[in-house]
Parts: sequence; structure tokens; C-alpha cells
Amino acid sequence: MLKFGLPLAVLLASASPVLAQAPKVKPETRILHENLIVLDTHFDTPANEANPSFDIRARNKVEDGSQVDYPRMVEGGVDGGFFVVFTPQGANTKEGNNAARDHALLRTMVIHEMVARNNDIFALATKADEAAQISQSGKRFVYISMENGSPVAGDLTLMKTFYDMGVRMMSPVHFANNDLADSATDPKGPVHGGLSPLGRQFVAEANRLGVLLDASHASDQVLDQMLDLSKAPIILSHSGARAIYDHPRNAPDALLRKLAAKGGVIQINAFSGYMKDMPDIPERRAALAELFKTWGSPRDVPADKREAYRAARNAIEDKYPVARANMDDLMKHILHAAQVAGKDHIGVSGDFDGGGGIEGFDDITYFPALTERLIAAGFSQEDLAKFWGGNALRVLKQADELKGK
Repeated sequence: MLKFGLPLAVLLASASPVLAQAPKVKPETRILHENLIVLDTHFDTPANEANPSFDIRARNKVEDGSQVDYPRMVEGGVDGGFFVVFTPQGANTKEGNNAARDHALLRTMVIHEMVARNNDIFALATKADEAAQISQSGKRFVYISMENGSPVAGDLTLMKTFYDMGVRMMSPVHFANNDLADSATDPKGPVHGGLSPLGRQFVAEANRLGVLLDASHASDQVLDQMLDLSKAPIILSHSGARAIYDHPRNAPDALLRKLAAKGGVIQINAFSGYMKDMPDIPERRAALAELFKTWGSPRDVPADKREAYRAARNAIEDKYPVARANMDDLMKHILHAAQVAGKDHIGVSGDFDGGGGIEGFDDITYFPALTERLIAAGFSQEDLAKFWGGNALRVLKQADELKGK
């Protein structure tokens, strides 16, 4: 399995280089897919956009650390999504929280700049109904979410600041515990027994503002307590089903049922390490860490060095191959969540540009292929409308409608 402590860039590099093109789908599948509002609830693309050499209007390559851009949104029939303000967890100190705040403010501005520079193809969305309105205008919609609450942990009044900047989804915690909550994956184990007192205030303030609460990466206790405390439904923006693969990042059936009973949604993740056993090969892990030391994140490799970088990474893949999860694994998680939580409470997120991507689902151009698999599994057009965006937009709308109540 992937190690929790590895830098995100190493996790990005750990995925096998992929050169395949998305499979063709039946014409009737393409027509159905194009007529849906299709969104992903977790695009880590702002990390690419922060690199001056990245061009979201160009078709970039998976092997260069990019899975989302405008040409591929068009090809994949993707109408938009939640673009993530991700902040790596630092020290739980005043200085650490201030650094997290500053990082998140800058990353939020990266998203605003992306939309402003490309306002002929993108539009910022803050209300659920705007997804359809923006799509009908011919543009792609951009919602903003915050992954990891450490930027606001030092001062919860900052939640209003980020809300005013367009953030409409927030999660309390990421890989490691912070001042708000326990993480599902902190090797030290829980320190708060779920939410801290400050974390409970975080939930209340999100409800007051109308921010959709996201419990992906949070411990089971945190999710359970958030479900008890929140007046609005909760989303798991990129998680899996623990009954299919026993990983602390995945939700157990009891909490899936409780999530659904409270009106919430789980967006099934497409990240190999959370979907099936990934053998830990120490030599491979060491080689990837060395690759990162030499080259940095694949998204930061200069254009004139990419061929050499790819050769170095391919050599590691050839020497220490690891079979990734595939579409069959993804369908197992989806179908289980549909059975336990119900079709009104599921969706999908590739966790693209953040380490996601599996065999047969490598970037957003593969979304129509997933639609074809879902149709074959018995999903109706109504089911697909909910799965591809309707369920997520419903809880976003409910969070807004219930604000202050």
C-alpha cells in the first residue's frame, strides 16, 4: 500500500505512466452522456494551474502529471467541477496555521485568475443552480472547495473570508490530525476522539454560512460526529467503500447508511491505493522518492526535460511493476455504495491531478466509458443524472438553503 507519509508529489509519481487513449463508446452513450450535467467533486488541478508553464487551454498529458484541462473536459463531456484549494498539513501551531492560511489564500486566487484569464470558456459558480445555467451558456463551471481546514484553524472567522472568495465546500482535515479533527490516516492515531471543540465550531460555522461539509480524509469518529452535528447533509467528495477494500480512508457500511439517512452523498474515489491491495515494494518506494528528489513533482518538470523524466520513471515502472486498480474495482465500489446508501446518495470523483487515476480511467476523457459501464450495470438515465452531478448539486443546494437555521 502507499505510505501515508510520502509527499503528494511522490504519490503522483507512483501512478504508472499511461499512454492509452480513452476507449470509444457507443454513439447513443455519447449522446446520453453529453445531455447530462457531468461534474467531478475533486479536481486538484489548481496545483497545476499554479505552475506558470501549465496551460489549461492546451491538451496536456497524463504522463506529465496532468489529467484535467479544457480540451479534455470537452472530449470527456465534463461540464465542470469543484477545483480544490488543497493545503498540505503543517505544524499545528500559530505559525503553522498562519502559513496554511497564506497558502490557501494564494491558491484560491490561482483559481480566480484561471477563470478570469479564460472567461470565454470558464465561469465561477457559487450556487447549485448555476451549473446548468453556465453549461447552457457554453462555458464550463468552476466551483471552489477547500481540502484540509488548517487554513482556518487559527481563526474560524476566516471561513467567512473564504466563503466571500467563493469557497462552497470545506473539509476539516487531510492526511494528518490538525486543530479541528482527527485524520483517518495519521500514523499517530487520533488525538481528539473525533472533532475537537474547535472542530465542532467549524461545523456550526459551515452550517451558518451555507458551506457544504466534506468528510473525506476524516476519521470515522469525525464523520459520525459531523453527521450528528450538521443541520445540512454532508458529502464525502472522494472516498470509497470499506466493505470492498478495508482502508481507513473508506467509509464503513454503517456510516454509509447514516450518511444517506441524513441526505448526504459519497463520491466514489478512483485512487488505486484506496481501492485494492497495492503491494509495498520498498525498493520501488525508495526509487520514487529518489525520482522526486531529482525531478520534483511531475507537474513541475520543464517541457524540455520531460522526455528524460519519463524515461527515468518508466525505468522504475519496468523494474518494479505494480498492477493498478481498474474499472472493475471502481464498479465494485460504486455498486456496493449504490446498494448500501442508494442511488440518490452516490457519485464519482477521479481525484484527478491529486494522485487518482486507474487502469481504464486515467483522466476525464474516460468519463463516457464509465457511463457505458453504468448503463450495462442497469443504471437508468435518471440514475445517471443523479450520479454525474444531481446528487452533489442537491446537497450543495441544501447546505445553502439551510444556512443560518
